[in-house]
Amino acid sequence: MTFLAFILAALAGLSFALQLWQWLAARRFPLHQRVTPGFFPALTLLKPLKGCDETTAASLESWLTQNYSGPVQVLFGVADPADPVGDIVRALIQKNPAADAQLVVCPETLGANAKVSTLIQLEKLVKHGLVLVSDADVRVPPDFLANVVAPLQDKKTSLVNCFYRLANPATRAMQWEAIAINADFWSQVLQSQTLKPLDFALGAVMLARRTALAGIGGFAALANCLADDYQLGHRIAKNSHRIALCPVVVECWGAPMDWRAVWKHQLRWARTIRACQPLPYFLSILANATFWPLLWLTVELSTITTTQPSNSAHPSDLFRCPLFGILMAAGFLLIRILIACDLQKKLTRSTLHLKYFWLVPVKDLLQAALWLFAFTGNTVEWRGKKMKLRPDGTLEASAGHRGTR
Repeated sequence: MTFLAFILAALAGLSFALQLWQWLAARRFPLHQRVTPGFFPALTLLKPLKGCDETTAASLESWLTQNYSGPVQVLFGVADPADPVGDIVRALIQKNPAADAQLVVCPETLGANAKVSTLIQLEKLVKHGLVLVSDADVRVPPDFLANVVAPLQDKKTSLVNCFYRLANPATRAMQWEAIAINADFWSQVLQSQTLKPLDFALGAVMLARRTALAGIGGFAALANCLADDYQLGHRIAKNSHRIALCPVVVECWGAPMDWRAVWKHQLRWARTIRACQPLPYFLSILANATFWPLLWLTVELSTITTTQPSNSAHPSDLFRCPLFGILMAAGFLLIRILIACDLQKKLTRSTLHLKYFWLVPVKDLLQAALWLFAFTGNTVEWRGKKMKLRPDGTLEASAGHRGTR
């Protein structure tokens, strides 16, 4: 084994160990577990909206039809009164007259992050001591609220969030993104939690005590942050509050996206994580369980064509034989695919993704390219608008930009 092959073998082994650790951390988490309802504190749901697609109405209505005994105030916020999503909200409010829900026009631009700008304006209308923020494309089961409030029975817990799955990966590109979300993201969060308590939030659903939110300066403190969800959780955690994970998984629904759109979405995500956690993100390439074994495999395949046969044999020759490296690298790749498929099955409780198993190594190689591109620029594209990401994670937006994610 050459020195280069030895280094790549060590990196491949490390990536395999990190992948196994990630899988074990995920397998221990009680995903999808429900509580017995009995705790129904009053809460306010904030829904910043912009635009709509064919899935929007069903996603929004899932919040208005919850099996929840406590008071729930729902505030839908739009920047433009002519936004077509407003018509959907009005129809849903009329269809569910018992719901304490209203559509609020939030015309002011109060920072570079348009979603947070809407939240700042909605915050003034909050009536209850718990504030739940959720993205427009999130759809929840009928018992969701009863489960997400349960961790707040512990007075030390001030923020609850939950995992989410990409529910309708309608294109090959979205199937790639589904591996990143449905297999890797949630399990990596749990892997991180084995080292330290959770100190950031997941943006699909965030339920916070109003006092904890006020303690960080409210949503106004996040007005120019790209990763408002990360910063919300991070700042609450810095104030010695505990963050909990609800085992119930929510669904994210959206319009079909092509490769270009998914690439831009993933690149924005990569640069966001790089800005929030520069060192951990830099080291994250070590966990790419396809990139390193494939490099090792490539080196061993090139070596086997130049290796001269030997007349003498020694037990240590096994580890110097390129064929051994080829088999080990191929084995690591196979295990990576099996683990990714198993993690997706655990999160989605479905096997439909199994026919796309071949996309797992493709996703990892694209992820390696994204990792590199994350360090080669500070521009992100958000809802068709290019924005500059400052070193501190804040944004410089073009005038008049409005967005929700």
